[in-house]
Amino acid sequence: MFSNRMNILYLIVAGFLAVLPFVYDSRSMLILLSQVFIFAVLAMSYDILLGYTGIVSFGHAMFFGIGAYTVGVFMKRFEPETSYFLLAVLVTILLTAVVSYFVGLLTLRLKSHFYAMLTMAFAGLFLVLAEKWRTVTYGNDGFTFRVPDFLKDRTDFYLICLGSMVIVFILLKRFTNSPLGRVLQAIRENEQRTESLGYSVLHYKVIASVVSGVIAGIAGILYAVSLRFVNTSVFTMDITLDALLMTIIGGVGTLVGAIIGAGIIEFSHHWLTELAKVHWIFERWIIFFGIIYILAVMFFPMGIVGSLQKLKFRKKKKTSIPVESEAVSQGDS
Repeated sequence: MFSNRMNILYLIVAGFLAVLPFVYDSRSMLILLSQVFIFAVLAMSYDILLGYTGIVSFGHAMFFGIGAYTVGVFMKRFEPETSYFLLAVLVTILLTAVVSYFVGLLTLRLKSHFYAMLTMAFAGLFLVLAEKWRTVTYGNDGFTFRVPDFLKDRTDFYLICLGSMVIVFILLKRFTNSPLGRVLQAIRENEQRTESLGYSVLHYKVIASVVSGVIAGIAGILYAVSLRFVNTSVFTMDITLDALLMTIIGGVGTLVGAIIGAGIIEFSHHWLTELAKVHWIFERWIIFFGIIYILAVMFFPMGIVGSLQKLKFRKKKKTSIPVESEAVSQGDS
């Protein structure tokens, strides 16, 4: 029953966001919401690792960067046609799947912070490659590129980003609720016990890494298209930290929490930078952003969605106790 209510709520929110550009004509708001949808896709991909498998990765930006550079190079070297764009999407899926598979095989045998450090090293290798391979990437300066006609209109691109976020959410929801997803959650809770039951833990972790990497690559494509520009910043640690913060603030292991976290982070960035025009103290907006993050962790230690779910569970437990006690007393009488 609760699930049906939530599905109805999701449909209402998605419908509202779909009609928003037709009733509220604000170019800056469309751009901001498009960024929210893009980073929501990235945060959901990270949640598969952190929230559902219990893996902390500091190298998630490499998949995001692969997607951004792939579409950028294709659109720069070839004509900005739909066929080449779709080919870039297919190549991104292939590259991110292959890279995440081999990186997963090499790193997922390690535990906790050892794995995190090694993934950060791999991301650093891709960053150095992007800086040095100037004939393709143009180094730190980056390059601009043209996009197909169907991506030029901001409203159309907004709807594409919204549709991508909704599709990714539905697919990942099905994935996490499948038997494979249940095994991943078992690995998160107790890896040794899951392995003792006969499951190949490394095999399932690699699958989670591949799925997460491919989704992050798609987010990278949308991000590059939104800017029509790409440089080495897509491989930096900031991208991974943003995904980590979005997942933690929204609620680890919830998917919808990743979307809420992306909205909070992106709107906070926007509003705090806008406040810099009002008073000079807001020019150091990163300090206030840190305060917002600290307050969110203090008041919502399990993330916003996680804390709300815990509160609902407590209320449900309190209401069930009197009913049980009444049933016992009637039985005794």
